Amino acid sequence: MARAYWRLIKALLRFLPLALTYARDRNRWLFFGPGRDVTPEMQDRRARRLTDTLLSLGPTYIKLGQVLSTRPDVVPQTYIDELIELQDDVPPAPYDEVERIIEEEIGHPDAVFETFERDAVSGASLGQVHTAYFHGEKVAVKVRRPGVEELVNADLRALNFLLPVVQRIARIAGEDAHADSMEGLAGDFERRIKQEMNYGREKAMLDEIRGNFEGDDRVRMPETYDGVCSRRVLTMEYIGGTKINDVESLRRLGHDTERLARDLEKIYLKMTLVDGVFHGDPHPGNLAVDADGRIVIYDFGMSGRLSPSLQETFVDFYLAASNKNAEKVIDAMIDMGTLDRDVDRELMVEVIEIAIEDLSGGDVDEMRVQQLLNEVEETVYEYPLRIPSYVALGLRVSTIIEGVCLELDPEFDFLDVAREFFIEEGFVQKQIRGRAVRAWEGFKQAFRSVARTPSKLEASLDKIGRDNVEVVADFEDSRKHIEKLGKRLSYALVGSASIVGATVLAHGETGYAPYLAGLGIVSLYLLRRSFKTKSGTVGPKYYAARHEGGFDGKDDERTYGDTDT
Repeated sequence: MARAYWRLIKALLRFLPLALTYARDRNRWLFFGPGRDVTPEMQDRRARRLTDTLLSLGPTYIKLGQVLSTRPDVVPQTYIDELIELQDDVPPAPYDEVERIIEEEIGHPDAVFETFERDAVSGASLGQVHTAYFHGEKVAVKVRRPGVEELVNADLRALNFLLPVVQRIARIAGEDAHADSMEGLAGDFERRIKQEMNYGREKAMLDEIRGNFEGDDRVRMPETYDGVCSRRVLTMEYIGGTKINDVESLRRLGHDTERLARDLEKIYLKMTLVDGVFHGDPHPGNLAVDADGRIVIYDFGMSGRLSPSLQETFVDFYLAASNKNAEKVIDAMIDMGTLDRDVDRELMVEVIEIAIEDLSGGDVDEMRVQQLLNEVEETVYEYPLRIPSYVALGLRVSTIIEGVCLELDPEFDFLDVAREFFIEEGFVQKQIRGRAVRAWEGFKQAFRSVARTPSKLEASLDKIGRDNVEVVADFEDSRKHIEKLGKRLSYALVGSASIVGATVLAHGETGYAPYLAGLGIVSLYLLRRSFKTKSGTVGPKYYAARHEGGFDGKDDERTYGDTDT
């Protein structure tokens, strides 16, 4: 617990200046002085300071920054653009500590592996990677960083203490919806960082995603080795390659970077829209190209799933975007739960149309874009975006992939590739067939109704002409029932008027309010009691009879119903 308090104090000291600066950036009064206009350059500096602060606080806050990069409902877009580049590259832990963890999990490295490199090839905030040889094959051994679990737990306790304070400040500022979003963010973040520290889950996700691409020569993912994997150790096939954002080297080696961009986009569209399970951290450090031109994907700690219904909604979203239908895009965002139904549709349509034009590689008016961004910021704070955790990771993937594809091919047209993918996977044909089936079913139903109407009308008129249809309505003890209705109406009026009068008099200095309230309560009690009498139901009894040969006054089989007045 002492460690949690120390981490809390450290975080407060680092974040307090940023919080005060951000409050002024939002044009809010602090202790004195007016609000100030903030230029884009100032916003960029604020975002970089936040990124540097998160890096300095260690693994938990680095992961928090990565989660924040998926949440435009919590932080402004300028900050997201900076946070999305946040990658943790830290010096590896001493080998002695790493050796102890491996020995506790799968046995001593020298006994399990033929050779084991003591120097790590990469170090991250939650783990580090060493190379080794296992059964004659070169492997990458990912080991959880020593002491990281205790550090993360201490930071999570500190963040759980800070959350109510931040939410309270947001509510005082009148941003209730954003306070609610922060609560959802906290739960999402804690779950995600614990998942990333569980290498058993990472192995399962990697094996499943790799199986979905079996036989696909566009992509390569490492094999895992049973028996030498655990919650803190993951042993995988070692795959070398050129980093995907090293465009000059890729071209020098003869790789077609335009094809790589198209393949990369289609691979991730398949993961999300077809398979429903996807790699969630496709930044350039986790993507490479092997000697055969296949895209290599590393590090499946951040991965996720989409339910079939959410997959369908994403398909609708991408299809609408590829067809440049802004209205349908908004409908899909509402179905996802990311946009309020009361949002300014006219403004959002204009924003989405510009976004679609930009995704298509078209030229857009930068001044108009800035104007729209200001308007969107206002409407978003009035009807905020809500980013459910199951959507946030998918949006992060789409954003990062688009950036990588544009590095590979500056003329990359996301929507053109999406349309091509939909045709290849049969989504367009399914949509057309679905529309055709619905239209045909509607036509058949309408045709059947039209065809049956003349014969039904003729039969009905014929029965009426032969006096074969009769509707009978009668009141039983009508005088008694009318008297009951009158009493009930009187009780209701007296009771309601008395309660209202007592409420008004209670604000004055007269002492009649309690007596009037008592009269109202008694009247309402008598009204309630009148509905529990056993003298029969008040109202008409109705029935309809159909018979041959006319009504002869004898008992018929009738259908009765009681109607309360």
